[in-house]
Amino acid sequence: MKPTSASPGARALSASLREVREARKYGLRELSRALEIDPQLLSQWERGQRVPPVEEVARILGYLRVSREVTKRLLHLAKHAKDPNWLDSNPSDLPTALTGIIEYERTATKITNWTPAIVPGLLQTPDYARAILGAGRIGEEEVDRRLVKRLHRQAILTKPEPVRLHAIIGEAAIRTRVGDEDTMSDQIDHLVEVVQQPNISLRIVPLDAGYHPGLIGPFIVYEFGALPAIVHLEHHHASGFLHEGDSGGTYLALARLITGKALGEDGSLALLREVSR
Repeated sequence: MKPTSASPGARALSASLREVREARKYGLRELSRALEIDPQLLSQWERGQRVPPVEEVARILGYLRVSREVTKRLLHLAKHAKDPNWLDSNPSDLPTALTGIIEYERTATKITNWTPAIVPGLLQTPDYARAILGAGRIGEEEVDRRLVKRLHRQAILTKPEPVRLHAIIGEAAIRTRVGDEDTMSDQIDHLVEVVQQPNISLRIVPLDAGYHPGLIGPFIVYEFGALPAIVHLEHHHASGFLHEGDSGGTYLALARLITGKALGEDGSLALLREVSR
């Protein structure tokens, strides 16, 4: 059965329900028996094939003794699960947005990622990622937790049927030092290695390319085959997910414009090797 709602919020809700159940070490059938919910229906809720009523979400979260903060956030998400767009602000310890992103990455057939100033998360080394995560106002324990999640997400690039990644980055991303010199050197070497994979395309926009609309900010487009694309816009303390109208097509067109400003794949690889010397 295909999802009744392919909206960003609906997908994040289904993944979050599955996540909290597994975190409490409940099997799907065990939980369905306890709450007297048909196991097939519960499975459809967790797979995003149906959107559960808010009352049922509250029952599940109450039985699993989910914290008040997470319950509040997931109930809000459940109320707006079918909205075409979704804004998640003021992330908690386990941001609902991150759960959604992991689900989009897991199910996408292609990801187009534009970042003008940093290396995309899916291509970051552990030390580079730690330097970025550690620059925020979060404790070391939380940095470690987010780092583990980030590194696990990269498995989508090497699984048997890997997602196709079209990464476009500004030259500033490979020239701005993140961490120490060894961290940056290892990060550039990692990029040189991963771009050899047939499912990964990396294009670098030179510093002298002049103005283009991509300089306004980064974005990610997740494509899902027959389902409409989802666009992810991220800022310091908020994430926006666009699904309404032709949002995906609009940002894919912008990605093509930015790619037109970039070096070719061979030229980009040559620049990486030059910087790594």
